[in-house]
Amino acid sequence: MVEPENTNDPAHPAEQVDAQARQQTGQQKVRLHINETEIKTSYTNAFRTNCSAEEVIIDFGMNMVVPNPDAQQKGDGSTQPAGEITFHVNDRVVMNYFTAKRLAMLLGQIVRQYEQRFGDLNLNAADRTQR
Repeated sequence: MVEPENTNDPAHPAEQVDAQARQQTGQQKVRLHINETEIKTSYTNAFRTNCSAEEVIIDFGMNMVVPNPDAQQKGDGSTQPAGEITFHVNDRVVMNYFTAKRLAMLLGQIVRQYEQRFGDLNLNAADRTQR
């Protein structure tokens, strides 16, 4: 079993998850067995979400650029669209809001640790391109 990072900050996401786990199990220690016999690995560079009153639905997949062979420079310096992007959905995950919140907290913690180690992640692709 993976133990969460130990901090003295009760507002820390790992501490919140740990406290919630203790509540759900009646303060009992629980042994977790992980069965990976049917595991499937997928790569994703895109996702979309949908939700209802009870569930969060996340589709994972690939944004794939389909080039436009007719793309050309116009006389005014602008360019016709270079193509279109197709979102190919590979996997769908449906979860309740409690699980979604735990996932959001964990992903936030993982990204913060990454940025502390390697620097901020800039989500604007145009700013990341070398000119």
